Amino acid sequence: MIDLVPAAREVAMLAVGIQDRQLHAATPCEGKTVGDLLDHFMGLTVAFRDAATKASLDAGYDDRLQGTPTDMWGSAERLDPDWRRLLPLRLDELAAAWADPASWEGMARAGGVTLPANVMGLVALDELVLHGWDLSRGTDQPFSCDPASLKAVHGFALQSAEDPAAREGLFGPVIEVPEDARLLDRTLGLAGRDPGWTP
Repeated sequence: MIDLVPAAREVAMLAVGIQDRQLHAATPCEGKTVGDLLDHFMGLTVAFRDAATKASLDAGYDDRLQGTPTDMWGSAERLDPDWRRLLPLRLDELAAAWADPASWEGMARAGGVTLPANVMGLVALDELVLHGWDLSRGTDQPFSCDPASLKAVHGFALQSAEDPAAREGLFGPVIEVPEDARLLDRTLGLAGRDPGWTP
């Protein structure tokens, strides 16, 4: 089990610092704005919460999002006007759902993809950490990641870097980062992000 609370709280704190004028600002996610990324968070928090509770495995479950977990891209035009209130609540629900040991057992489904639950939990953490960093860069805010989350996401990104098929649709091409760079920067590079990205 991995505690998703620190990563979820970081995203919630970043969201508090976003000004309306920044919703159309660019992010490290090519072609995606801050508003797009926020709508993405609004959707993925529900999808991965339901993956943790196994609700999405129930017969007749209506997938709220289409495509794979990494294709669950939203749109600033569809961003709920009440996102400032709803997103922190959904982040709390997501983290609480994955705090249940049963959430890490068996299989889990999100965005039309079924995976071993322990892998799905890592994907959820990966989304929070990497897109949290994306959000921080797009809004010019500092970013913090707890050591346990960073270690887990680095291992996940490193494993995917060694398996091109596994990273397809999940990460962009690996960006070379000096071996002596801090772990966050090396993780970002493995995930196809330029640690020095600026708008």
